[in-house]
Amino acid sequence: MKLIKICEYKGSIVLKSGLHIGSGNMEMHIGGTDSPVIMHPHTREPYIPGSSIKGKARSLLEMESGFMAFTKGSPLSPKALQQAVDSAMEAKGMAIIKFFGAGGSEQDDSGTFGPTRVSFADCYLNGAWKEKAKANRWPLTEVKSENSINRVTGTAQNPRFIERVPEGTEFDFTVSFKVLHEGEEELFEGLLFKGLKLIEMDALGGSGSRGYGRVEFIFADTGVQERFTVCNPF
Repeated sequence: MKLIKICEYKGSIVLKSGLHIGSGNMEMHIGGTDSPVIMHPHTREPYIPGSSIKGKARSLLEMESGFMAFTKGSPLSPKALQQAVDSAMEAKGMAIIKFFGAGGSEQDDSGTFGPTRVSFADCYLNGAWKEKAKANRWPLTEVKSENSINRVTGTAQNPRFIERVPEGTEFDFTVSFKVLHEGEEELFEGLLFKGLKLIEMDALGGSGSRGYGRVEFIFADTGVQERFTVCNPF
């Protein structure tokens, strides 16, 4: 096993609807929101953790592969490959495990899977967009009021206040993957594009079923963007 090259892709993420990725801060403040978004502790600016993109891309790819029916929600493991119904399904599972990685206890002496290949960087606000927002005095977050409706009385109840990053906000993103064997570059690029396309078709972050988290990925390299545009995840 030898590191042949590292492929790096850069671009931007444009929000097509409000995005909520929670901070995990459960402390309640008078007049505050019930669910704040994650922010950089120094700048107090929202960002998208790389783990959020990686996790969502992997879960959607595993769902599309058919393995989720056997893993019961756990990440796909080498042991689960035994459940593949045909060679095409097994090949999809092998590629997912190689790309996103498997636990050390799941590796074997053959080196079939090796280390995690892909790395998603945290995505911070695009500099040019941030200057535009500053000039226009645009807020970096919004608070959306939500509630549930009593089916009998038709009245609102259980009000809650969700913080979101507004539609139109732009973030920079960088993703890279290691090529350890000949022929992996095209395989992994295709898997990356497929995962990001599935996110575009679904949602990123929380409350996707309520319209949150619609995003668009735009690659800086025009050639890469052209290949991504024509990618069909199904």
